[in-house]
Amino acid sequence: MAIGDYPIEYNPKVHGPYDPARFYGKPDTPFGQLKLNEIGSWLGRRNKSPSAVVGSISREVHWSITLMGGHSPVAECAVSSVSQVRLSHD
Repeated sequence: MAIGDYPIEYNPKVHGPYDPARFYGKPDTPFGQLKLNEIGSWLGRRNKSPSAVVGSISREVHWSITLMGGHSPVAECAVSSVSQVRLSHD
């Protein structure tokens, strides 16, 4: 998958209009519903590729901007990061 492409799992005939805040992969057991002996296998099923990490962050940012009402969460994160870098260099 290149930048700007739809996820491989996305099928417009099944899913309808594309929503960048939605995960189109196979659903898995939510972390909060796992038993202790299932955590290792659950972590092993996670896609840890750079594109998967970027996609996850992108979905979270899109969700926070569109559903949480504005750019506040993104701005908070950016200001916090800049403040920490500035304070550590003083």
